[in-house]
Amino acid sequence: MNTQRTFQAKSTDFTPQWFHVDAKDQVLGRLSTKIANILRGKGKNTFTPHVDCGDFVVVTNVDKIKLTGNKWSDKLYYRHSHHIGGIKSSSAQHIRQTHPDRLIYHAVRGMLPKNKLSGKLLTKLKLYAGETHPHQAQNLKTIS
Repeated sequence: MNTQRTFQAKSTDFTPQWFHVDAKDQVLGRLSTKIANILRGKGKNTFTPHVDCGDFVVVTNVDKIKLTGNKWSDKLYYRHSHHIGGIKSSSAQHIRQTHPDRLIYHAVRGMLPKNKLSGKLLTKLKLYAGETHPHQAQNLKTIS
């Protein structure tokens, strides 16, 4: 008779850590994958899919992210006003100039599960366009 039980984590079992990622000259998709895995907590041996067991991620230099090929002009981001004919599009280059943090935000959001948990996970993502950020007191661990 097998008496071993599968470990089910609770949200009180975790103390989240803080990580720092420098996005300078990083490729958008590869960086977003690392960030999504940290936010979700998939690198931990106590990972539970329905529990928020991830860590906080602070990303700096989001305005210096790289895209390969012709994606700066060809990649389009769509939004809709919920009115007839209300679809609008913006290129990745235009979004980089106006709101550079949205490139990483949309990429990471697409890699998280489509449920209520993803909203909680996205609040743990902190994006900044420059080198400075207000999270010095959290003792950030740097991820290369």
